[in-house]
Amino acid sequence: MLEGTRDDELRDLAERFGTPLYVFDARSLRARVDHLRRALPRGTGLCYAAKANTFVLPAIEPLVDRVEACSPGECRICSSCDVPGEKVVVSGVHKDAGMLEWVLDAYDELAAVTIESRAQLGLVREAARASGRRLPVLLRLASGSQFGLDRASLVGAARELAAAGEVELVGLQLFSGTQKTSQRRVRRELEALDALACEIGESCGRSVPLVEYGPGLPVAYFEGEDVGEPLLLEGLSEALGAMRFGGDVVLELGRSLVASCGTYLTSVVDAKEMAGQRYAIVDGGMHHLVYYGRSMALRRPLCHALPPRPGGLACEAGTWSVCGSLCSTNDVLAKQVPFEALGVGTVLAFERAGAYCATEGMSLFLSRDLPRVVGVGQDGAPRLLRDVVPTSPLNAPRERWG
Repeated sequence: MLEGTRDDELRDLAERFGTPLYVFDARSLRARVDHLRRALPRGTGLCYAAKANTFVLPAIEPLVDRVEACSPGECRICSSCDVPGEKVVVSGVHKDAGMLEWVLDAYDELAAVTIESRAQLGLVREAARASGRRLPVLLRLASGSQFGLDRASLVGAARELAAAGEVELVGLQLFSGTQKTSQRRVRRELEALDALACEIGESCGRSVPLVEYGPGLPVAYFEGEDVGEPLLLEGLSEALGAMRFGGDVVLELGRSLVASCGTYLTSVVDAKEMAGQRYAIVDGGMHHLVYYGRSMALRRPLCHALPPRPGGLACEAGTWSVCGSLCSTNDVLAKQVPFEALGVGTVLAFERAGAYCATEGMSLFLSRDLPRVVGVGQDGAPRLLRDVVPTSPLNAPRERWG
């Protein structure tokens, strides 16, 4: 399976667009989706959680069955990227009338709107009545956090929907977290979701058409880490095959779909040695690179130095700690990493940066610019998806005060 972009391509992109730089590769996206399709039972749908990376929407939308948007901003991005309404699942623990009005004005059709509380159900019903449309809804089952409806409330909401004309129950939703490595947990969650779907079908007199489940497939970010994905996919497939409710299954995935398509490039701008420790200072930092749990410096991330052009840089072999540009002792991207050749100007490539890195980092800290974002298409051609964005205007007061 293709993962990431070749080093010679990355070096060319760093020279052309500069660093720091995010590179997202549509070829590895397609390879990843194809791999999951082959590993899962035939007919299993895929829903992409856009929060993982909105920049890849144009490339991934044709490859998946649904796209989940969790905020007004993500809904607007889906619209600007021409994601068809029949693929859009409008989700999120906070919805308001303005958001729903905008969505219903932008889209003639939706895949579903999720329901996370009885109050939210009332809000969606009112929006449906105001628009004169019948809206498809997914009831989200709680899993021990602030999200969703508890079991009793969900069953009550399903019975209410059975008699409602302006909304239609099209399925149940369950997402309990990311980076799951327990087959037993996934099987237990699917069994509970299956039993609930069967119960609702019996009590409401009509079967539940669909369940949307987030398996939270894990990503290995660090050297020596093995998340055991083949066994996890095998166990997930067995659990899906054992479901009895009779409807369709859609898996909601974000991190697992897009992590491998992304590479973060950052250049060494200073190199020094103090008390026997070598430090490489780079032009990026922890505000651009977010792995699950923010434990960058505690383990060795998958990173390497791009080979320089012959005669291009003065480099030396050694063990280096890679530190970012922020005025914070926490800005350590990797500790004690051996490099065969590193010096000022060396470009470092951090792998599996396709999920959350470009959107979840504390990118406004110290008012440093947002990096460029480049997408590499199926044809291998790079496209500038976002230019450098200065953040200082966002952190500056509009007028003198005090």
